[in-house]
Amino acid sequence: MFLLSMCLPFSPRVPTLHPLLIPLLSVNYSFICNCFLWILFSFFDDHLPLVICFHCIIVCMQSAMVRAKGFVLMEKILLKDGGMFDWWDEIDESEEWQRFIFYFLSASYAFVSFVALVQLCRIQLRVPEYGWTTQKVFHLMNFIVNGLRAVLFGFYKSVFLVKSKALEMLLLDLPGLLFFSTYTLLVLFWAEIYHQARSLPINKLRPAYYSINGFIYFAQACIWISVRLSQSRLAVELARLFISVISFCAALGFMIYGGRLFFMLRRFPIESRGRQKKLFEVGFVTGICCACFLLRCFVMTLSAFDKNADLNVLDHPILNLIYYMLVEILPSALVLFILRKLPPKRVSDQYHPIN
Repeated sequence: MFLLSMCLPFSPRVPTLHPLLIPLLSVNYSFICNCFLWILFSFFDDHLPLVICFHCIIVCMQSAMVRAKGFVLMEKILLKDGGMFDWWDEIDESEEWQRFIFYFLSASYAFVSFVALVQLCRIQLRVPEYGWTTQKVFHLMNFIVNGLRAVLFGFYKSVFLVKSKALEMLLLDLPGLLFFSTYTLLVLFWAEIYHQARSLPINKLRPAYYSINGFIYFAQACIWISVRLSQSRLAVELARLFISVISFCAALGFMIYGGRLFFMLRRFPIESRGRQKKLFEVGFVTGICCACFLLRCFVMTLSAFDKNADLNVLDHPILNLIYYMLVEILPSALVLFILRKLPPKRVSDQYHPIN
């Protein structure tokens, strides 16, 4: 019975059972099943395999009932009054905790923004003659995105309590779109490196990047306008699903070009200079960015259909803390740390003879 019960699918999520089903779980099914088996043995004693088959089915049913009873008890312990998760509701309803969490998010974003600005200044002082390279633009956009988030969470009450739903979505979703543009810039950079190494044309990569981003911002603007005009829940769900789709596409881009570049570097000779460090950079940045965009995709899809997972509300501070720390703050900080190396100084083309 134990082995058969272990073969049953088990879900750790606590289900919410219909009240009419709960009394059924208190019935003594062991007595009923034993009576049923006695009848089977009486009428089918010559067909032992059939009886064994029925016995296995009954054991599985008994195990399922035991698990269902356990789920009901767990639901009473965890979700009812006096349960183990009351602290979550208390923090969500506490203005002091809300203030602390949102100000903490604001300070975290401000710190990451400051780090990106410092790194941008260091790169500019190191190679001022190169102009706006991809590395400089990447750090500038990191500074803008994280700085904008810091300001929004610093004035969190004004943002979350704004009367216009379309304006609230614009303020909260625009940094997410800029975050998408910032990190897909890395995908563009890796795609250019990969195409150059394979002697493939690269003249269409940047126009494709600009076209894709332009389409995304245009489509998002149309969604914001529809939210403003219709004031319907469907338009809000569509906006979140749209962010979910573009997040999945960003993760897919990192998987494709990050994976290609990683395996191309692995084929280089072991003694190649800088091979191991570049493998580390590409591998870790690919993993971090894939994880954060896939998590954003999952959460946005969930919040589109479940109000309890809504992020754009004032009374979900813990959910906001976990989401933004895992999706934006920690990934940005880790990527900036991994890509902290400054470019080499430009060597003068002028020949200086040694006297």
